[in-house]
Formats: sequence, structure tokens, C-alpha cells
Amino acid sequence: MSQAPQKRPKRNLSGWLVFSKPYDMSSTEAVGKLRWLYGAKKAGHAGTLDPLATGILPIAFGEATKTVPYVQDGIKLYQFDIVWGSQTSTDDIEGEVIATSDVRPERAALEAVLPRFTGLITQVPPAFSAIRIGGERAYDLARAGETPQMPPREVEIETIEIVSHGPERSRLAVTCAKGTYVRALARDIAEALGTRGHVGALHRARVGEFSDEMAVSLESIEALEGAARDQFLLPVAAGLFDLPEIRLDERQAATIRLGNPVLLTGRDAPVALEEAWASCRGEAVAVGFVEKGQFKPRRVILAGG
Repeated sequence: MSQAPQKRPKRNLSGWLVFSKPYDMSSTEAVGKLRWLYGAKKAGHAGTLDPLATGILPIAFGEATKTVPYVQDGIKLYQFDIVWGSQTSTDDIEGEVIATSDVRPERAALEAVLPRFTGLITQVPPAFSAIRIGGERAYDLARAGETPQMPPREVEIETIEIVSHGPERSRLAVTCAKGTYVRALARDIAEALGTRGHVGALHRARVGEFSDEMAVSLESIEALEGAARDQFLLPVAAGLFDLPEIRLDERQAATIRLGNPVLLTGRDAPVALEEAWASCRGEAVAVGFVEKGQFKPRRVILAGG
């Protein structure tokens, strides 16, 4: 009687992988693939990227999953193409054309309208999105033939610039906060110019401090085996780039890891901080806050994370 093949043991792996997601792979598929390749017990991603989009998808392993919200809050940089003259049901190339226009905007007209889409703006998310409407995902309702009523939301656009412009297609670069739908931005810019448009290509070039220059392709990961792939991982602390750092000694770190607060000493010790992260010898110990001169942990990061 033949024995069933043994399952590969899972690894207690912690750290960040700045993954360069390829075209036509969902974020969930990417997490599953990388979790399998690394043999990790736990993995997640920081910010969904559409299957038809490419670029930065930060992958958290192990203890790094505790820092996912801080990476999700990071500023994003997208490069995207607007295809002029047609609007689709999904606001990208995957959907059916639902409206057309013969108007093709001049570069000067496009430049003139972009200031209306910077700062705090209100946008209506695409019907094909993961937002819940009455407990159901909007894209599930849309695929079932319904027209979900998408509530408008306020989003923040820091900058938006023209990279290239042509009569049929223009490329823009936008720096924005979380929650921004680039597909809705392309649709609304086209409408403001008296035409129709949809996203023809979308690339995320930056999430917080994670950039294209740091990104690792699936081919590069698959070219190595076993623990050799760990060379691509960044420490858990890499996900805490936007928070002030509190440096602790080993005794203080041990106290924090038990879930207890510690008194911060020294001339420059902060008295109050809404959020901060504590480190010991460069390794993340916890995320928490400072109150009355004490660092108080909210999420403890296990040693070796």
C-alpha cells in the first residue's frame, strides 16, 4: 500500500515582500502563490490591486501581518492610461462599452481640468468594486445584472500629472491616499472634458516607502528554491515607515512583549504620541502609543518577527 505524500511543513516566517504583481493575477491568487512558494504559515496583502493592474502588491508574512494597516495607509503612486471615446461597465478594458463620444480632448484642455481633481474630491466608486452594498459585494450585484447604488466618498489626491498625451490615449500619474479608485478618476476626468473614457492600463509604482525599484518579480522568486528566497524579504519594521520609532533596551522590550507599558527616559523621550512603534536593536517589538511618558503596546510583535 503506497503512502500518501507528506505535506511540506509550514514555516514561522515573518517579513515583507515587495511583490511586482503581474497582469491578470488577482491579489488573492498572488498571496496564495507566494504563501505556497515560501511555505509560510501566515500571509496577507496590504491593499488590493485589480487583476488587470500591475505593480506593487506588498505581501506580509507572519508577524508582518500585524503592520498591514500602516502600509495600507501609505500614499500610493499610480500610472494609468485613459482611453478616450468610450465608457465601459467596469470603467476599464474588461467591461462592455456602454457609452461613446467622438470628442478627443486637446492636451491644453486636459491640463486645465486636472486641478479640479486634486485635493479632497468626491467620487462615486465603480459598480464593479468590492464595496459592500446591503451586505453584498457591489461587483456581485453588478454581475447579477443589478445596478448597485454606490455611495459617493471623499478621497484625497495629492498630485496628478500628464505623462504623455495622444488623441486616442493619454497616460497620467497620480499620487493619492487610500480609498481612491483610479477607474472612477479616469471616468470623471473624461466626463469633465465632455467625452467618455476608461482605464486602458494601470500600474501601481509606489505604496508608502515600497517602490518599483524594490519590487521582486514572480520569475525571480521562482528561480530560487527554499530559504534562498528569503533574501527578498524585508523586516517587519519596514512596514512601519510612517510611524515615529521609540528605541528600547532589552529589559524594556521584554516588558513590552508581555503586554506591559514602560516608562520612557532620557532628555528627548516623548510625553505623548497617538501612534508609534517600539524597537530593540532595530527589530520591531510592538505598535502602540505614548501617554504620560509611557509607551503602551497595542499590538505586540513576537521576537524574530
